[in-house]
Amino acid sequence: MAVQLDEAAGRTAPRTGKGGAPPARSGAGGRRAAPYLLLLPALLATAVFLGWPLVRNLVLSFQNLNMKELIQHLTDWRGLGNYQETLGSEQFWRVTVRTVVFTAVNVVLIMVLGTLLGLLLARLGKKMRLTLSVALVLAWAMPSIAATTVFQWLFDSRYGVVNWVLDHLGWHSMARYDWVGTQLSTFFVITVLIVWQSLPFVALNLYAATTTIPKELYEAARMDGAGTWKIFTSVTFPFLRPFFMATTFLEVIWVFKAFPQIFAINQGGPDRLTETLPIYAFTEGVGNLHFGMGAAISVLTIVVLLALTAYYLRLTLKQEEDAL
Repeated sequence: MAVQLDEAAGRTAPRTGKGGAPPARSGAGGRRAAPYLLLLPALLATAVFLGWPLVRNLVLSFQNLNMKELIQHLTDWRGLGNYQETLGSEQFWRVTVRTVVFTAVNVVLIMVLGTLLGLLLARLGKKMRLTLSVALVLAWAMPSIAATTVFQWLFDSRYGVVNWVLDHLGWHSMARYDWVGTQLSTFFVITVLIVWQSLPFVALNLYAATTTIPKELYEAARMDGAGTWKIFTSVTFPFLRPFFMATTFLEVIWVFKAFPQIFAINQGGPDRLTETLPIYAFTEGVGNLHFGMGAAISVLTIVVLLALTAYYLRLTLKQEEDAL
């Protein structure tokens, strides 16, 4: 009997390693490393396709690289000369202010109109909601260059639909109006195009977010006699505040770095009056064959965008702290 008890105790006793501690499980380390292994392909792709070009662009910004150096494979280091010349240029600061104002106007229009469309989707019936959603998705899916080409046709001075409609409505002076002939009219066309492309993202995401709000909150607000605006400010907006903050942040980045729409409409014209920082960097770098200068301007563009986003994130965090 004693022998049988000893054998049973031996079978049930936990195995121990040195010092009486249980031995480490061989699969625990692999499980801990699994998340990092899954992230490794994405990190490698980011480093290769984003990190390396940024490093090369930064190195290029310290060089004097024109056509001569490019053909002869010469490396002419200029140090901070490109940055000093850019920061000392009045044109750079005019373009920077123009870019910030252009971004602010577009983001405000996108968020206001996108919010209205999202709330409209929430109120429509099933069939009308599906129809409007399909139309928004089709507008969102259209490539930027294709959409820009369509808007060029719409606002064409001789054969554009917009001028034809305005002429038949009584504004005969608009029959052959050149929409890309002045700074304000060109910016108007670009703004309409960018807002039109951005509305689906905001509207569809806002509608999806409204479906998470409990209907009891709306019913309680209506029982208290709240109107449409009061319901939005007291129920919808506070509940969706994180959505508005995140979406505004993304739209600031998207509008600030908009390139194909502005360049394809009029290449920053007329007289370079509609150049934003991305267009300015391209014109100076590729257009004027000052590649080092263009690289420096692109680096400064990233710095300005980071400063704007950091300021916006600071305001967002402060508002969240005040709300708590």
